[in-house]
Amino acid sequence: MGVVVSQSFKNIISTYLGFFIGAINTLFLYTEFLSDDYYGMVGYMLSLAYVVMPLMAFGMHNTLVKFYSTFKSRISLNSFLTLMLVLPFLIIVPLMLVTYVGYDTIVGFLSKKNEIIRDYLWHTFIIAIALAYFEVFFAWAKVQMQTVFGNFMKEVFHRVGAMILLFLLHFKVINVEQFMAGLVLVYVLRMLVMNVYAFNVKLPVIMFKRVPNLRNIFKYSFLIIIAGSIATILLDVDKVMLGYYIDIKEIAYYNVAIFIATVIAVPQRAMHQIMLPMSAKYLNEKDYASLEDLYKKSSLNLFIVGGFIFLLIVLNINQLYLIIPKEFSVGLLVVFMISFTKLYDNALGNNNAILFNSDYYRVVLVLGVFLVILMILLNIVFIPILGINGAGIATFLAVFVYNSIKLYFVYKKFNMVPFTKATLKIAVLLVLSIILFYFWEFSFNPIINIGLKSMLVTMFYVLVVYRFNFSQDISLLIKKYLKLK
Repeated sequence: MGVVVSQSFKNIISTYLGFFIGAINTLFLYTEFLSDDYYGMVGYMLSLAYVVMPLMAFGMHNTLVKFYSTFKSRISLNSFLTLMLVLPFLIIVPLMLVTYVGYDTIVGFLSKKNEIIRDYLWHTFIIAIALAYFEVFFAWAKVQMQTVFGNFMKEVFHRVGAMILLFLLHFKVINVEQFMAGLVLVYVLRMLVMNVYAFNVKLPVIMFKRVPNLRNIFKYSFLIIIAGSIATILLDVDKVMLGYYIDIKEIAYYNVAIFIATVIAVPQRAMHQIMLPMSAKYLNEKDYASLEDLYKKSSLNLFIVGGFIFLLIVLNINQLYLIIPKEFSVGLLVVFMISFTKLYDNALGNNNAILFNSDYYRVVLVLGVFLVILMILLNIVFIPILGINGAGIATFLAVFVYNSIKLYFVYKKFNMVPFTKATLKIAVLLVLSIILFYFWEFSFNPIINIGLKSMLVTMFYVLVVYRFNFSQDISLLIKKYLKLK
């Protein structure tokens, strides 16, 4: 776990920096500098771009990671890498033509409830292309075990760009239309910077030679499009469907709630960058002992760190909603539901990395398709009745079922589970912490209350985790940075 811990720790720092900047944007700048309609439009535009992105990338970012270590000769490897760069372009061009020809039909369907959507379809399309090629270039660096810079670009760059644009909008240097165009430019620029870095790590040698195992590569790429679409749909289709059923300004309220809960996913996102190529390597080499060790350790470490963040959110959420505009507090129930699903994600460790890089990904994809259908149906049922809370319930149920099936599938096929006795101990610690601290509120300013309670919770949680040595990796980090003996 040495490389994993080292790069994961750096990735966690950059990811939290990104989320800190994102929190300022999401909770304060967007809510103050942009109207609710345009804030909702930004959330809708980005969500739709992420839904379309897996198709744009043609699964190349996952395919590159899975098959890279299987090529041993220079010619075959360079031919494979050339293919990874070219294939997304061959998908993007036809999609661009379809969008151009069918523009009126597409925007007519999407803007049925909210006319504002009509003006930003091409913005969404260009962002989707930038997201797709960014992931390809990031994967290019990942397979060289270089994830830190890419993670910084993935988590920090676009949020800083959005913050700059929001201040320019506030001081009337730009208008709202220029702001929306500026967001597109930020994502395109991020892609280009990642391109330069990736090619600096390993310069491409364009070579159009026959690629060995091409049939399996295409089969995997096609199916991984479905996998990527499933994962993205489970995250973003709720916002897209909200735009179809309710006023777009309510997406802004939902977006804030989702952002708060998503902070729990930061450790998992950070560690995933290095766990993905390592899991692929162990699977290709059939080193199942190392894979199981990585599975258990990643699950435990992520559950401990994610559980701590879960506590900080759940125990402070009431005070946090006193700081931001009152109308955003309608997302309180959504925060609780999505927070739990993100904690469950963390507890699964590198489960996704195992499944997507194994020979069993086909079956999981079939299950995933049914679950996406389930989620869409749940959204159709719950959103018209309960609004954003209905979208939260639909997401909670779908993700919980999907994660449980993935957990069971890895157990059946690899005879391994991520949980240990320490997992149960951490769960008990989380429940105990909620009982002790949830109803304990100070009678001060909300910001001071959040600071004081967070300090108490941190001291209690860290000391218990260290005292009982639930995880050697976590205990070593605590000992190193707190100078404990």
